[in-house]
Amino acid sequence: MRGSTVLPGTPCAAPRAGEPPVHRLELRLPDDVPFAAGSFDALGPMSRAAFPHRHTFYEIVHVTAGTGAHVVDLARWELRPPHLAVIVPGQVHRWEDARGLDGTVVLFTEDFLLDHPGDRELLRRLGERPWLTLDGPTHARTARLMAELAEEYGHGDPGFATVLRSLLRVLLVRTARLPGPGPDAGAGAPGGRTGAVAEEFARLIARTGEDHRSVRECAELIGVTPGHLTAAVRAATGRTPGVLLREARTREAQRLLLGTDLSIHQVARRAGFDDPAYFCRFFRRETGRSPGDFRKHHDGRVPSLEGGGARA
Repeated sequence: MRGSTVLPGTPCAAPRAGEPPVHRLELRLPDDVPFAAGSFDALGPMSRAAFPHRHTFYEIVHVTAGTGAHVVDLARWELRPPHLAVIVPGQVHRWEDARGLDGTVVLFTEDFLLDHPGDRELLRRLGERPWLTLDGPTHARTARLMAELAEEYGHGDPGFATVLRSLLRVLLVRTARLPGPGPDAGAGAPGGRTGAVAEEFARLIARTGEDHRSVRECAELIGVTPGHLTAAVRAATGRTPGVLLREARTREAQRLLLGTDLSIHQVARRAGFDDPAYFCRFFRRETGRSPGDFRKHHDGRVPSLEGGGARA
């Protein structure tokens, strides 16, 4: 997809066999900023991809028209515009039976937020409630902001990267204020080193495969003791690193169970479990269902990426 991180013609990041493809953004020029904005038509057919896939970048979509559904991880939302969707790196999403899909799409990498590192935590929280239905006034304000982002990006006038960052930050903060489950509008990550440690831990486990690590291994990568990591994460989230690692590992297993035809044994290995029996016990403890039962009875089963694959 056009817009960031790699030059045109560079292939998408290759997934392991049976996993959803990983999409990266393309830069128009080597010195372009890691950002893109425009309509679905302007950004190309990949912006409407109907097959399950992941991103290495953030995506914010303001849906103004269309029918069908948007599937993000395990949740499926019917299109009844206007909507605002926030998809974070690592999440699996697709557009299902979309007709007349219209609106504005904003794409950017984490590096684009270097001026405002606290927004990374804000984005992570928004990713926990990726679908919002907008009322009239909120829709109008969002439409104006998205249009400004697309216009500024399209013109590329001197200083446009600074303007884009400022407009994007306004969009994120206003989105966080919207009612609904998820982040508290007035909440913010703790300041100082504690907040930085919690943010780094959140970024670490958001990367595919990093949730297989232990709390001690994560602490070593961040450069703190396990005790300090636990205190920092608990202060920021009210939960321990161990709990968050288990949740991330469970989500990844659920994504693989619903988005691929990998066998239960294969899903166990991809989720970091050497013993499939232990994986089944872990999954049942975390979700209340066996992996096979979860796959068989989940209402939002997405099409397989690996036709004919055997199941355990």
